[in-house]
Amino acid sequence: MTNRTVLISGASIAGPALAFWLSRQGYAVTVVERSAGLRTGGQAVDFKGATHRAVLERMGILDEVHRRQTGGHDQTIIDATERPLAVLPGEFTGGDVEIRRGDLSAILHEQTAQDCEYVFGDSLTSLTETADGVDVTFERGAPRRFDLVFGADGIHSTVRRLAFGPEADYVKHLGHYYALVETGETDDFRGPGGTSIMYNEPGRLAATGGPKAAAFFVFASPEIAYDRYDAEQQKKILADAFADGGWRLPELMEAVKRSDDVYLDSISRVTMDGYSTGRVALLGDSAYGNTLSGFGTGLAVVAAYVIAGELAAADGDHEVAFRRYEEKFSGYAKIARSANAGPFLAPPTKLRMSLRNQMFRRPFMLRWLLWVTDKFATDITLDDYPALTHRA
Repeated sequence: MTNRTVLISGASIAGPALAFWLSRQGYAVTVVERSAGLRTGGQAVDFKGATHRAVLERMGILDEVHRRQTGGHDQTIIDATERPLAVLPGEFTGGDVEIRRGDLSAILHEQTAQDCEYVFGDSLTSLTETADGVDVTFERGAPRRFDLVFGADGIHSTVRRLAFGPEADYVKHLGHYYALVETGETDDFRGPGGTSIMYNEPGRLAATGGPKAAAFFVFASPEIAYDRYDAEQQKKILADAFADGGWRLPELMEAVKRSDDVYLDSISRVTMDGYSTGRVALLGDSAYGNTLSGFGTGLAVVAAYVIAGELAAADGDHEVAFRRYEEKFSGYAKIARSANAGPFLAPPTKLRMSLRNQMFRRPFMLRWLLWVTDKFATDITLDDYPALTHRA
């Protein structure tokens, strides 16, 4: 087997999933992560359909994912007087099984920590490809050489920027931002009986008690220049976006200001013609991310399986394997090129809000939506790769 040393940037979902399969084949895998450690909690992610389930089963983690699942949550859509308008069913938002991103990341880390090198608190600064490898420099660590480099580092991918070009060439802002805020105070904003609730005004959504976070927000906005690592700046952007809101939004914004765990980012889409260049390849959100589309985690886990399987089938020949990966995945990832969760979650007008709510009051519409999501989630032929079922 050629190409035995591998660097993966990103230790959330796609990176550890790929590390799992490659380490089983005997690759020496290093995973580098900008954060100081694994991120706990976070928004809920989900898996849908037979394809996602099959990959989790082949990894041997399906039972553990079920054990740590959130259980799915119905969310009641309310008006400013807290009158129920509709129910967003847990089966629609949570797929077949829903789990906190941090819990899924922990499961994958547990499966790979003994066989892979994890480097936290560092990031790549340059990639220089040669005939027989990739020379990599880091913010903190010493320079190293690897046979292959993978970017599994999200929509704001460092690997994509270094290997393919500026983020602006591949990432399109879709007109909305979202925020996840962890604060125990938001328990006071639940509905009757502690239920999860969603409140809309045109172009704005506030949800509390749901699976995404203690409080979850979406708002329409042109692109904003801000520091993604400055929590206080993010709080101000969020407070400004919800200023003068109805219902209990002023109280909720005060709770946000007191929170020490706030994450704000744009709803954006990544569009690329190809996912590899030379010895560097992308997977997950870095290659075909679409924020809040509901397919990102499944795409990432399936991509890790396909890349590792194609490398095994090609006996480590990255040129052959990456070409096959792109051929198989370009069609499967097409859902990420079309969806935009912003107008659905935060409709721009009262009429659009009403039409969305009516959709969830009609069982046949819900059945159709569930059928469509399952169709997209299973729209790939999942090959058997015998080499993946046996450790090297």
